[in-house]
This record gives sequence, structure tokens and C-alpha cells, in this order.
Amino acid sequence: MYSDRSPFVVGYLSDPPAPHDEKRHHMTTATQLSTGTWAIDPVHSTVGFSVRHLMVSKVRGQFDTFSGTITVAPDGTPSVHAEIAVDSVNTRNEQRDAHVRSADFFDAETYPVATFTSTGVRADGDHYVLDGDFTLKGVTRPISLDLEFNGVNPGMGHGEVAGFEASVVLNRKDFGIDIDIPLETGGAVVGDKVTITLEIEALKQA
Repeated sequence: MYSDRSPFVVGYLSDPPAPHDEKRHHMTTATQLSTGTWAIDPVHSTVGFSVRHLMVSKVRGQFDTFSGTITVAPDGTPSVHAEIAVDSVNTRNEQRDAHVRSADFFDAETYPVATFTSTGVRADGDHYVLDGDFTLKGVTRPISLDLEFNGVNPGMGHGEVAGFEASVVLNRKDFGIDIDIPLETGGAVVGDKVTITLEIEALKQA
């Protein structure tokens, strides 16, 4: 016998929340993530990032084109695969976006897609960590994302909808993006650390 509910979701829902914590209360009453395939809904999801600019502020942007699936195996083991079209980068400035697509940064013409494939999910206190291999600009490295599960909703006539939030801080130089534009006063125009933030809705596939 096996459960058709993912163990990381069952574990997340096992501890009762504090009465004032609205999000965790919703999670304890939501339907658990069931066996099968869940497809990321790009219309209701966001893949965003931020990076330090001129040492004193941040540039924020997002990728407009991405896809992915969450697969829950019959034994309850979840796995994730996602792809991002790096030429869809959008920082609300066409000149900057063109530079980011160039060989100085993503080299999108040579490496058009970034990918993530999970290797496991583990508990870490009151949240989860999603481990996996991330490939960007032809370089693959293991990364670990802080993960929150926001619950499952019956949807609006198109099947169940699950919600997740995740984040990770990467060093761009680990992926061959090693351009440095120094400032006269010290430091660099673009910081090394990049924060990736995900807001994900996933639809249960028939």
C-alpha cells in the first residue's frame, strides 16, 4: 500500500500552526499534493531576480518565458524539472536587456535555455529545501532553494492548483558570468550575488 500524497507535503502539514499564522493555517486545511504531474502555470507564476547595482541599490527583473513540471511518484517522492528561456530576460530597459543577453552575461545565442532538475527535497525547520542541479551558460552546479508550500486549491473548474514560493542566492561567477565593471570609488557596477525568487502556481494534469 502507498499514499497518493507527497511525503514532503504530508510532513509540512503534520504540525498545527500558530492561530495567528494565516498562511500556515491555510496549509493545514488544504488538500495535499496528490500523485501525478503538475504543470507550472506561467500566467500565474513569476521567475524573478535581483542583483546589486553601483553598490548601493538593486536592479530587479524577471524571465517572461519558462516552463516546468512537478511529478509526484506513486511512492510519494516528488521531482521537479524546469526550463527558462534566458533571452526572455526583462529588466524594463531594452538596452540593458540586450547587454544581459550578450556574451558578457548570458550569451543567450549560444546557451538559450537554463535548466533545473531536482535531486531531492528535505525538511529544514518549519520549511523545506529543494536540492537540484542548475545549468546556466553551459555550467551545471548543485543549488539548494528555500521552499514553502502554500497549499492546494480546488481551482475554478480546471482542476487542482498548488502554490509554492522558493528562493536562492547564487554567485554569477560560478556560472561563468565573470564580467567586472569597476567603479572609480571601489567595488563594481554589478554585484556578484544574484537572488532568484520564484512564485509558482502549478496545475494538476489529467
